[in-house]
Amino acid sequence: MAEYKHGSMDITEQEKTFHGFIKFTIRMVVAIIVIVLLMAMWNA
Repeated sequence: MAEYKHGSMDITEQEKTFHGFIKFTIRMVVAIIVIVLLMAMWNA
């Protein structure tokens, strides 16, 4: 079995994917809030 050194794995792709997911999630939450506010204003 190969020797494993903690912290030696390259995780740049995983970090880019995670940051992209977080950015997408924040944008979707903001869009949903804006849509809900517009719907509330339109029906008031």
